[in-house]
Amino acid sequence: PAYVDGLAGLADLYVNDAFGTCHRTEASMYAVPAAMKQQGKPAVTGFLVEKEVAYLADAIAHPKRPFVAILGGKKVSDKIAVIENLLSICDKVLIGGAMAYTFSLAQGGKTGMSLVEPDKVELARELLGKGGEKLVLPVDTHAADDFSSEANKQVVPAGQIPDGYEGLDIGPETARRYADIIRSAGTVVWNGPMGVFELPPFDAGTKAVADAVADATANGAITIIGGGDSAAAVEQLGYADKVSHVSTGGGASLEMLEGKSFASVALLDEA
Repeated sequence: PAYVDGLAGLADLYVNDAFGTCHRTEASMYAVPAAMKQQGKPAVTGFLVEKEVAYLADAIAHPKRPFVAILGGKKVSDKIAVIENLLSICDKVLIGGAMAYTFSLAQGGKTGMSLVEPDKVELARELLGKGGEKLVLPVDTHAADDFSSEANKQVVPAGQIPDGYEGLDIGPETARRYADIIRSAGTVVWNGPMGVFELPPFDAGTKAVADAVADATANGAITIIGGGDSAAAVEQLGYADKVSHVSTGGGASLEMLEGKSFASVALLDEA
């Protein structure tokens, strides 16, 4: 309380323009604006937070269809609630990144040395049952026998990664299929890269998806890139100015895609 009172006494006006921490309720995000409001001081959103909330909340509440979500990254466990929420509102949910290998395990596939979550296989199986045709998985995988650009590489059918190899990117046929779905979308939300985009040639899947998202934008789609690795990927690959919105918050954008509202924003004036 003393810390909060100290901060609240420093200013006449509170502006939250830190979207990256809007999903948190630490003192500076929640208690300080609450205390300032009790003192009759205004507490408002900044322009960045206003823009982020408008894009992300509007995409979920009133999507222009078809509504396509692209989810990548390492772990299914990080995105369970997101997948469940998006399956209820999206037309297609495309899965890439290492979490695709946990889905492969759930289907009885071989994943070699790939990063998987054996304790999440049952959950992946449930999501496959719930998702039906909406949940779209890779059909091929770019695998290597070492985590390096110089490793021995091969493209194999999804779920057939040989022993001694690990999946490092979606394969070219998957990239083509995903690009076709994305290009015909009215709204696209993308969170998580398709592979190890920092390590060529395993950036090819993420680049193909980024290219398709840029095309969809040019065709009039609303395209939103979740923060974190997705934002880093589109920046690195040169597509940041070819999409509608690149979010500044990884965790915050994920929680918004889960359908959560933020207490730190809800308490602000005119939020």
